[in-house]
Amino acid sequence: MAHNGGAESNDTQAQNLRHQEVGHKSLLQSDALYQYILETSVYPREPESMKELRELTAKHPWNLMTTSADEGQFLNMLIKLINAKNTMEIGVYTGYSLLATALALPEDGKILAMDINRENYELGLPVIQKAGVAHKIDFREGPALPVLDQMLEDGKYHGSFDFIFVDADKDNYINYHKRLIDLVKVGGLIGYDNTLWNGSVVAPPDAPMRKYVRYYRDFVLELNKALAADPRIEICMLPVGDGITLCRRVS
Repeated sequence: MAHNGGAESNDTQAQNLRHQEVGHKSLLQSDALYQYILETSVYPREPESMKELRELTAKHPWNLMTTSADEGQFLNMLIKLINAKNTMEIGVYTGYSLLATALALPEDGKILAMDINRENYELGLPVIQKAGVAHKIDFREGPALPVLDQMLEDGKYHGSFDFIFVDADKDNYINYHKRLIDLVKVGGLIGYDNTLWNGSVVAPPDAPMRKYVRYYRDFVLELNKALAADPRIEICMLPVGDGITLCRRVS
């Protein structure tokens, strides 16, 4: 589907072929600009362990699922800014964002990390162990919703998390939100990843899309509407990575 004649669409195709970075989810119009950010600010300051994990993940067939390096840097700084100590991550994959979090947390900081696939997590685990932060991580294999329900039932976890990062099954984001809003403390943050979903949120219905992009698109649109209307949070949608929406609980 050419927008303004063939020249631009060929241009766009050529640009798409240049998306070489692992976890490349930049929404920037210019690849060169994204590359500039990575090479000027991200890679020179990327901890050795994160670089190693990023390169290891690049060899995995599902590497598109990884958190991009610029988003890893953002999460690392964000956690330090809010002085987070008790955190949660839903959706781990090989653990790039998990490592970014673990490195930012104080020595006695904790991350409850959940994913349905332990194998991917164990791929990155040696790097996490070598970085000396594995003791901060409590990994649970399996769906997150039953764990969240159990925590809510226990009663002692209400308002106990400083920061929660969600990068998992988009069709459950609304279900996660219903529970996480009670588990995060007032003043704490929840970050939902992929809220601009490959830019598909503004694509016309007949636009060509990968099957999985089309399938999850409606769930992402529904989430974005729900978050904007939720009076219990303040929100900020950032075009970092594939879009991340920060929600600060206010009540």
